[in-house]
Amino acid sequence: MKPKHSKAKRDSILNRGVSTLEEAQSWFARQAIEEIECVVPDLAGVARGKIMPVRKFLGTPSMNLPLAVFYQTITGDFPEFEGAVNAVQSDTDIFLTPDFATLAAVPWAQDPTAQVIHDAFHPDGRPVEEAPRQVLRRVLALYAEKGWVPIVAPEIEFYLVDKNTDPDYPLKPPIGRSGRPETGRQGYSISAVNEFDALFEDMYEYSERQGLEIDTLIHESGVAQMEINLRHGNPLELADQVFMFKRTIREVALEHEIYATFMAKPMATEPGSAMHIHQSIVDKDGDNLFSHRKSGEETALFHGFIAGQQTYLPAIMAILAPYVNSYRRIARDSGAPVNTQWGYDNRTCGLRVPPSDPSNRRLENRIPSSDANPYLAIAASLAAGYLGMVQGLKPTAPVDTDASVLGVQLPRSLSESLKLFEQCEPLVEILGPIFCQAYDRVKQAEYETFMRTISPWEREFLLLNV
Repeated sequence: MKPKHSKAKRDSILNRGVSTLEEAQSWFARQAIEEIECVVPDLAGVARGKIMPVRKFLGTPSMNLPLAVFYQTITGDFPEFEGAVNAVQSDTDIFLTPDFATLAAVPWAQDPTAQVIHDAFHPDGRPVEEAPRQVLRRVLALYAEKGWVPIVAPEIEFYLVDKNTDPDYPLKPPIGRSGRPETGRQGYSISAVNEFDALFEDMYEYSERQGLEIDTLIHESGVAQMEINLRHGNPLELADQVFMFKRTIREVALEHEIYATFMAKPMATEPGSAMHIHQSIVDKDGDNLFSHRKSGEETALFHGFIAGQQTYLPAIMAILAPYVNSYRRIARDSGAPVNTQWGYDNRTCGLRVPPSDPSNRRLENRIPSSDANPYLAIAASLAAGYLGMVQGLKPTAPVDTDASVLGVQLPRSLSESLKLFEQCEPLVEILGPIFCQAYDRVKQAEYETFMRTISPWEREFLLLNV
């Protein structure tokens, strides 16, 4: 399935990222780039920014946007600013500076186009604390102070669905090359993936041209539900890759006249979609701190990391499951973990230790849903582990039976999650009080918008019966 390239062509395709503006200018010239998308991920992980001619970008690579870009809800509205920032401050300019390491082509653009992710700063040079990339950098700085280097590997599930132009109608699986929609459960089926060969050929091609390192592609248990795994590496780089991959697969799907969706629970009768995060910590020499160097046995840091995840998972659920729809996935008998238990190769636990040798010992956080902002989900998960290590927390005993029978141990609604989130002082201190207040305001506003919507269930069962 994966397209083959000569080494020379492959090296050209993987030419992603430069160090300086001068190198960027040469990169633009080599690839005949005409326009550049200057993007910044907002709280939802949506790409905001500006598109400009390369000539203008090279003259003024820094651009301005209002601070309110980090307060916009998923519906395009804004929360009440009072108490967070005032109305004038919310509309003042912040300065976005390109991170040239993220420079890449935009393979789906009709004209030669590039993209580069930006970081946000106030006029006085301070980083914008509400920016998701800054939140992750803030957490990584705490690890760096200890001489610790986190390594992560995200796994992202998504659905391919037929075009749905009327949101009142439920989603349907798309038509594959056989001319028929998928029926039944086709988990790990090669032929079910091959139904969309042309789409995935383009996905691989576009991903390679952006330097996205896809490790594996599998068919998950839902109808036309897929999962891609990214190669492990630096958390910020991996968050960038998830951000870019989501844009990529959505664009590829549109080219093939279908949708790709990262909704946590897009179809009532199908499993939800997750973003599992594999996590390990190494020292400056690359040695895994979760394993004793000589004996290979588990370390106190490993147990502290697990305990931190167990302790703070309920408080970070507002980030790991950021929308009302996310909590439709967190249900017993849904296939998704509903607890804070941990176990060895036990997928019924929220926290799983995959089989590995000591040098690759890691912890998989199975709670995040695929709709989560990758920067914030990785930051929150690492923050929980960090707290567990520095506080010397001890985990519960590992579970080797079906952990789902232990009951739901996670909040079941966004409103419940937000209460735990805003009351967790250690977490607020690590992620930053300004960010936490902004995030809480945006999510509260989204929840209130949802509560103003009357669902078909209410009309069906309440209209004539109550």
